[in-house]
Amino acid sequence: MAKYSYQAINESGNTVSGELEADSLDMANTILTARGYIPSKVTETGQVASFVLVRKLKEKFTFINTPELILFTKQFKTLIKAGVPILKLLSVLENQTENAALKEIAFTISQDIEEGASLHDAFRKHPKAFSPLYCSMLRAGEASGALPEILERLIYILEHEHKIRSDIRAALSYPIIVLGFLGVAFFILLTFVVPKFAATFARTTIALPLPTQICIGMYNALASYWLIIILVMAGVIVFLNYYLRTERGQLGMDTLLMKVPLIGPLFNKAAMSRFASIFSILHGSGVPVMECIKILTDTIGNHAIAREFDFISERLEEGRGLAEPLKSAQYFPPIVINMIAIGEESDNLEEMLNEIAKHYDSELEYAMKKLSEAIGPILTLGLAVVVGFFALAIYLPMWDMSQMAR
Repeated sequence: MAKYSYQAINESGNTVSGELEADSLDMANTILTARGYIPSKVTETGQVASFVLVRKLKEKFTFINTPELILFTKQFKTLIKAGVPILKLLSVLENQTENAALKEIAFTISQDIEEGASLHDAFRKHPKAFSPLYCSMLRAGEASGALPEILERLIYILEHEHKIRSDIRAALSYPIIVLGFLGVAFFILLTFVVPKFAATFARTTIALPLPTQICIGMYNALASYWLIIILVMAGVIVFLNYYLRTERGQLGMDTLLMKVPLIGPLFNKAAMSRFASIFSILHGSGVPVMECIKILTDTIGNHAIAREFDFISERLEEGRGLAEPLKSAQYFPPIVINMIAIGEESDNLEEMLNEIAKHYDSELEYAMKKLSEAIGPILTLGLAVVVGFFALAIYLPMWDMSQMAR
């Protein structure tokens, strides 16, 4: 049983405060109501301070993955649609979810709402769990009185985004794994195989071929300066890890990736699909265009494209339509601009954005298939180069030695 401190209004209209013991926050409120008080603030205190600290640490260090967030949102939508009061709803979500961070978040949101916060303000206090898009959709649902319908659209966005990320991750995971094993094989051959043959070649008077000289040179450098090499590599990793967390580093990396053949077009199509689907749902939910652009800046997932939204926002503030500023943007293809222009002229922008999203979903699927087909020959060629290099480095001197022996 936990201790709770409370502030409440008694029958005379005066504010009273004190402490009581209860099994839960709901039970504490029930006890106060039974005493004839109107609770205004009830919080855990005293002997449960360590318990609260543990919950806060769980929220901070427990990872919330997208499937868990989608399930949480679906349960939220179902309970809202069934007419369950919001505090009871959050209590149910807290008990149902298995993720420790989501449990603590549901509990904290319930407390904030009891203290008078709106739903989207309470959710906005947890940016690691709920994106600006998520909170803005909640605000649109509260303002329009159609929260279940808005949550349904939000679930579609979350599932759509998760599918795109999973497909891209699946397309890129295979080459990354193969390249990793290729690097390990290169290191093993250089450090364990080459030295054995180098000792044999050193006892001969034959002129070593260029591949053999390169291999022996790399091995000698690794053997003599291994500590310096490790320190330099560690320094580079730490620097990149820090740099890529900065705004400038993220912008530079995304700009570079957009220029890489095969990968760049894939990321661009994914961004266009995300842009159209999110913009369509936000616009259809009654969110103003300027706020849609601001939300897209935070959720597009590509800093190179997000940077262009700043310019688009400035042009929109001048009273221009959306299609006109997009013409000056670097990464928006003509088909996107033309369809948005048609949507603005026909006052049917949401439908046009949906068509753009469908088009780029199919384009993205085709691009990933094309990438998968291209990866095989590229990796085969890379493997052939590495194996051929070591084969030449080892067997060319052996051939020369056999010729000399004859």
